[in-house]
Amino acid sequence: PDAYWGVIYNLCEKYGLNYLHGSWWPCLEDLFEENVPVYRFLQRPGDLVWVNSGCVHWVQAVGWCNNIAWNVGPLTARQYQLGIERYEWNKLQSFKSIVPMVHLSWNLARNIKVSDPKLFELIKNCLLRTLKHCAIVLEFVKSKGVEVRFHGRGKNEASHYCGQCEVEVFNILFIREQEKRHIVHCLDCAKKQTPSLEGFVCLEEYRMSELMEVFDNFSIHPVQSPSGSTA
Repeated sequence: PDAYWGVIYNLCEKYGLNYLHGSWWPCLEDLFEENVPVYRFLQRPGDLVWVNSGCVHWVQAVGWCNNIAWNVGPLTARQYQLGIERYEWNKLQSFKSIVPMVHLSWNLARNIKVSDPKLFELIKNCLLRTLKHCAIVLEFVKSKGVEVRFHGRGKNEASHYCGQCEVEVFNILFIREQEKRHIVHCLDCAKKQTPSLEGFVCLEEYRMSELMEVFDNFSIHPVQSPSGSTA
């Protein structure tokens, strides 16, 4: 389905619409002319609809209803790659990602055994990029003479997003009080407000040694055959 994204993008440009921030109900004739496959159906009570990765879809109620949706996906290299690509694209478009992919990736590294080489490399690459980013941010903060306070992370604590640009903020949080509320900022937005970071409190949720240990321990696991022997 993502193969048709170019067509969808061009149609949005044609009608002056923003795909992420606007509201658009497409003209079926436009889609037919561009050879985009279209499926239309009525979801009846009790029906479950699975919308695959990258599939553009619209929903319209024909009466009173309860709308329940879950963001789920099979743990495959393809699913993970599409998730990361959309996550990065959302950042470029200043659009908040529903799934905090960095936080998810570290949880995967801590809690699951991966046997697919492609999926393993994708997750490992995300962890490596995160470690590099954290190291650069900490070095910059210390160069400004700002104290980094270890804050830790509570059990089942939600992921953090920047209060300005809504990008996911992992591990290193820049906190500033606004209207009697403590607002999380990413480094870029904090620097825009105060290049010296004056007035910001810098909190660290994980020690770098802890993240490096997770990174080092995350390894690919051999596939077990039905007989129990290693394939």
